[in-house]
Amino acid sequence: MNSPSAVHHGAGHLTVVQGAALYVGAVLGTGVIALPALAAEAAGPASLLAWLGLVLLSIPLAATFAALGARFPDAGGVSTYVRNAFGPRAAAVVGWCFYFAVPVGSPAAAMFGGAYAAAAFGGGQQTVIITAAALVLTVTAANLFGLQVSGRLQLVLAALLVALLLAAVAVSVPHAHVTNLHPFAPHGWLAIWPAAALLVWSFAGWEAITHLAGEFRHPQRDLPLAAGIAVVIVGMLYLGIAGASVLVLGPAAGTSSAPLAELLALGIGGKVQVLAAAAALLLTLGTMNAYYAGAAKLGAALGRDGALPAWLAHGSRAGDVPRRSLAVVAGLSALALLAVTIAGVGPRPLVLLTTGSFVTVYALGTASAVRLLPRGSWAHWCALIALIAVAALCLATGWYLLWPLAITGCALFYLQMRGRVVAVDRDAKNAAAQSGEKKRRKSGVSEA
Repeated sequence: MNSPSAVHHGAGHLTVVQGAALYVGAVLGTGVIALPALAAEAAGPASLLAWLGLVLLSIPLAATFAALGARFPDAGGVSTYVRNAFGPRAAAVVGWCFYFAVPVGSPAAAMFGGAYAAAAFGGGQQTVIITAAALVLTVTAANLFGLQVSGRLQLVLAALLVALLLAAVAVSVPHAHVTNLHPFAPHGWLAIWPAAALLVWSFAGWEAITHLAGEFRHPQRDLPLAAGIAVVIVGMLYLGIAGASVLVLGPAAGTSSAPLAELLALGIGGKVQVLAAAAALLLTLGTMNAYYAGAAKLGAALGRDGALPAWLAHGSRAGDVPRRSLAVVAGLSALALLAVTIAGVGPRPLVLLTTGSFVTVYALGTASAVRLLPRGSWAHWCALIALIAVAALCLATGWYLLWPLAITGCALFYLQMRGRVVAVDRDAKNAAAQSGEKKRRKSGVSEA
């Protein structure tokens, strides 16, 4: 465990502004191009309270992970904190939840992008599925042949999304009507909870920059400040687009599969859906590419450390994306996309399953913060508040929380079985060594 005195100065070069930009890029993702509609469908205009609640939750959550990153600047991020607080088994559970969230979440992200293609070119659900499948194949091939999206291009794509959000809000404001807020809670007040569970997708990422904590010039000072700036920017953007969706589109907000395209069309007119589709597809491609690469490397690391089968870490050259791990991610993604296509349920179940994994990771991360951060400090209080709020999100996730619970059970079972195999191998080696020693002794006695 690193001592606090060891982290006053980082060895990196990142500034507060650069850190805030990285945070915004990590948190803003594909969810905002579709989740305003899913949340409005679940709770009507009352979904705005879910958006506001998640923005407020982002404050202690971002502060907690920033404090952890500043105090323990390690590239392992959440896994390191959980390992320091609860040991290697809990760290393995976090790794499993991350790894198996990607094959579930990436088809949903691909379907979000596909919805914009369908809005621009027609074809309905068939276009959505074909586009989603093409995106899965493209990012798999890109990672397979080493065509990685650079960090700078990722920031450009994030900036593109910010520009798209600002444009959609700005041009659609003249078409807003307060009457669209009535009835405010058509599905009851309790519907806000499932809406909040859906929206966790859009707010995942506050833990991501902790992996780069050591790259800041002054982690203890710069990391919390960068997180605070990002919370303000992300909160304003999300509340702006959610408010515009409800106030401008009205009841149609809950049925639109491409709300940003509709907002732009109302404000600008013309063939703006094509522009929105191009932007959505580029954003989706960049986000999926980054997650595929990260998940493939995570799987190989887990295989190297014994938390997953060792063959996931074999067969790749240094610096390349591990192909075996990538094949697992791509194969499971294809199965998930095939399952929702056959069932005809759309991306919502995949979003909630992924949300279950996210809140599990956040629960373990904030619990480790409560244990690791100095008691009585502002960071410790933020961690307590965040842990309580994440526990509420776990309840809101409902039955979909069974997914990360099943993953947790599988991870612990695998570790236990692997421990038995290792113990058997060790005992066999010890027995063989003892047998060899006895034979050598007998041979020595016979010769004497």
